[in-house]
Amino acid sequence: MKPLKEVGMDGIEFPLRTDHPPHTGRKMKIGCLVGRILIKTTLAPLIFVLCFHISPPRSETPVRQQTIQEIAAFLEKQGTDLAQVTPHALAEVIYDEAVRYDYDPKVILALIGIESSFRNSSVSARGAKGLMQIMPYVAQSLAQELGIEWSGDRTLFNPILNIRMGIYYLSRLLLDFDDLELAVTAYNYGPTYVKGLIERKERVPLHYYRRLLTVYQGL
Repeated sequence: MKPLKEVGMDGIEFPLRTDHPPHTGRKMKIGCLVGRILIKTTLAPLIFVLCFHISPPRSETPVRQQTIQEIAAFLEKQGTDLAQVTPHALAEVIYDEAVRYDYDPKVILALIGIESSFRNSSVSARGAKGLMQIMPYVAQSLAQELGIEWSGDRTLFNPILNIRMGIYYLSRLLLDFDDLELAVTAYNYGPTYVKGLIERKERVPLHYYRRLLTVYQGL
């Protein structure tokens, strides 16, 4: 099967492949046709859904390096407050963890942009911390599952570990809800709140998902 390609930031293509199995216990066989035309019309939400859980990029070193350089260049433009790691080091973990769970790296960039504006020191009004804005009690559980030593804020404000935990958390939510819109909404509102709405058969607000879609399209 010929590799698929998705248009990356600054017009550079992200080569993708379909022959690599996901690293989670669940394999989603979703076809994606993005090519060079990402039309911002009524088809955009469908394209986003298809590309969110996309097959991982090729494993060839030149391709990986090119994609990481692309992400690093984007991060450098955001004016982050990263003192512990370089944009390139952060780009590596974003790329590798996205591939690990079969995500388009641009989705992760969009999520970080919305959650923390790429500010590692961000703390929300509710107490979520770091690049991917994870609540401490959630992060502690995630760290235990991932085998990460838990040291409170030191762990949460470690950008590499925060990214690892955040992407893993998103993968868990997707497995739990089995629905992209609900998983993304649960990441923002919390899974308990979203499950409560579903149980009461109330409308689940999807404006956060739509915002993520808009940011994703702009990358």
